[in-house]
Amino acid sequence: MDHDAVIQTPVGRLGIRCDGGELLSAIDYLSDTTQLSAPRHALPTEVARQLRCYFQDPAFQFDLPLAEQGTPFQRRVWSALLHIPRGETRSYGEVARLLASGARAVGGACARNPIIIVVPCHRVVPAGGGLGGYGGSTRGADVGIKAWLLRHEARQG
Repeated sequence: MDHDAVIQTPVGRLGIRCDGGELLSAIDYLSDTTQLSAPRHALPTEVARQLRCYFQDPAFQFDLPLAEQGTPFQRRVWSALLHIPRGETRSYGEVARLLASGARAVGGACARNPIIIVVPCHRVVPAGGGLGGYGGSTRGADVGIKAWLLRHEARQG
């Protein structure tokens, strides 16, 4: 997968991909052995800058042009995620009720979110407590990243 930039962050290396330099299409978690790569264009430079701002200040508000992708349902879920305030979470069921859908379908859309962190799927958790999954994983490093992001955002303001 070719990235327009690979940056180091507190949660590991992130690959930034943009459609034609105009729209942010993905942010990917990458292996620590992936070579860092400076942004090649204006948009990945701005994405990297905004991610650094977020990691310094969890109250930072992203303002990036996002590529429209995914199914219509996935886009509805991802749009709903953008309205969950920092420092707060919503259950899969709460998001599902908002969209007149099911919790598992919301979980599936969260697992397929290509623009992690900016589209905050990490803010969706099970109703019964715990963290639930992250990036399609229910244990391991990915869930640890979700926990880190939630702790980071809880420190805001």
